[in-house]
Amino acid sequence: MPASPEDLLAHLERLGIPSKTVSHEPLFTVEQSRGLHDELEGAHTKNLFLIDKKSRLFLVVAEKDTGIDLKHLHRRIGASGRLSFGKAERLRETLGVEPGSVTPFGAINDREGQVQVFLDATLAAHEFINCHPLVNTRTTQLATADLIRFLRETGHEPQIVDLSGPEPGGE
Repeated sequence: MPASPEDLLAHLERLGIPSKTVSHEPLFTVEQSRGLHDELEGAHTKNLFLIDKKSRLFLVVAEKDTGIDLKHLHRRIGASGRLSFGKAERLRETLGVEPGSVTPFGAINDREGQVQVFLDATLAAHEFINCHPLVNTRTTQLATADLIRFLRETGHEPQIVDLSGPEPGGE
């Protein structure tokens, strides 16, 4: 059974990671979340659950307004061929969340380490990051360094990549 938001928040507390969580109406898109930006300082995320042609799974976490070119993203993250969005069933199986609730906190449920996590360099430069705590009816703020620490503790060493710089290989 996947961790609940309460399990996640208790886990953060056990790790000594301070966080602030607010409840709100379900948010399915970055656009819908704009109202939270005044309530929670720091970077607000968008999260992509992706699969490559070898069935390797990737979670790409970027700042809400970062442009991500899916045609070329595989080069930036070392995927095999073009990427596509992972199916809802696979999302539930690996990260324990529903579509619309994709979050780096889902790493708590990926006990087999199937998902590689990538953080955009621009996002990683912020002091605070805001993510859904496994459901899209809440948002949790924590220090970026603490998110990285949480990911490492779950066995997911986050790779920090520049998603908005020039294409690898000068393309």
